[in-house]
Amino acid sequence: MAFTASSGFARLSSAIGGARRHDTRSRRAALDRLDWLATLFDTAFVIPGTNIRFGAEALLRLVPGIGDAAASALSLYLLLEASRLGLPRLLLARMLLNVLLEAGVGAVPVAGDAFDVFFRANRRNIALLREHSDRSG
Repeated sequence: MAFTASSGFARLSSAIGGARRHDTRSRRAALDRLDWLATLFDTAFVIPGTNIRFGAEALLRLVPGIGDAAASALSLYLLLEASRLGLPRLLLARMLLNVLLEAGVGAVPVAGDAFDVFFRANRRNIALLREHSDRSG
């Protein structure tokens, strides 16, 4: 297939968040993959002797300067992947607000790190995504 401006635009539009149709099986696989990423980002590890769980994002946020930006980029990647499932814009906006809240409060030294461990924006976003998926079939 030859690359043309119109085919390139269609692919770019689709990649940026245009609705793609997924069959039930591929949609479920995508949701499971996003769920796995959210677990890695937010709750993959446990502090020994406690029930406190944290993820890769919490570790990244400990790095001064670039850590907060890198952790937020991970959340935005998850959001981009979720948008490729053709979610309604209102749901994507709600998910983005979770990421922005975590990024904003997370920028506060120490208190922001604790907030990140307990707020878990990615887990919240996956719950919203699954809820939407269950309602819409």
